[in-house]
Amino acid sequence: MFEKLRQGLKNVVDRISKSELTDKELDPILWDLQLQLISNDVAVDVAARVCDDLKQRLQGITLPRFGDKATPVKDVLREVVEGVLATEDPLDLLDLVAGKKAQGEPLVIMFVGINGTGKTTTIAKVARLLLEKGYKVVLASGDTFRAGAIEQLEEHARRLGVRVIKHKYGSDAAAVSFDAVQHAKAQRVDAVLIDTAGRMQTNMNLMDELVKIKRVAQPDLTVMVLDSLIGNDAVEQAQTFEARVGFDAAILTKVDADAKGGSGLSVSLLTGKPIIYVGVGQEYSDLQTFDAGWFAEKILENS
Repeated sequence: MFEKLRQGLKNVVDRISKSELTDKELDPILWDLQLQLISNDVAVDVAARVCDDLKQRLQGITLPRFGDKATPVKDVLREVVEGVLATEDPLDLLDLVAGKKAQGEPLVIMFVGINGTGKTTTIAKVARLLLEKGYKVVLASGDTFRAGAIEQLEEHARRLGVRVIKHKYGSDAAAVSFDAVQHAKAQRVDAVLIDTAGRMQTNMNLMDELVKIKRVAQPDLTVMVLDSLIGNDAVEQAQTFEARVGFDAAILTKVDADAKGGSGLSVSLLTGKPIIYVGVGQEYSDLQTFDAGWFAEKILENS
């Protein structure tokens, strides 16, 4: 996980710890760091922000004359990374479902993203998380477009022991979502997880369908599922979906196979939306709460 980015940051930490922290010595190192970040799928604006923040903070510290100089540099870099990942409105999914349950209402979550991100599997992972916490869950098969999508969701539901609300292929996805919400209210189900058809962000007709689902189902939370392996494309997708549909939080999938890690650094800063979970494997239990400190430690491990 994040091997390439980790090695690049280790080299930078070593070089900074041997420098005098003057502009003359720092500037070429930070330029190399910016190139390292960009080559590891960090968006250009985010890479520049990291380097600017790091330079400002480094010039405010004094390295010990003897002994370990790398640890203070690493600590400053960790603070910078955590600052980039911070968002104004942190979000706790379990707090939200608890709050809605206390009001006697289901928490309605709509999942969006393009095909291939692992969206349907991620929905199953979130369902399993909620079930483990004692909540009742229903799935809505809002992907009435892709062949096999309904059956895929049904198989996950069978394994988890939950119900799927579905219509026929070609049906109105918004109607499916509406029916699922009404079912949840009638049966006192705690959470509705709405699957939607994966679509490229450039397909305006399909994006309009998402807008309709959102208008009809009125989800409490819209979650964007992003594949961490596609790097800067993930950031572009997130920005386009935010502009066209709007989303509240992101889940990054396939993080366990991501050697670079740049998308995680970029998505939050450029969209202002928090990453709430990361997928770290194929099992239903392989969903981990995203934490800025955890991410920073992972990319700075052994630095």
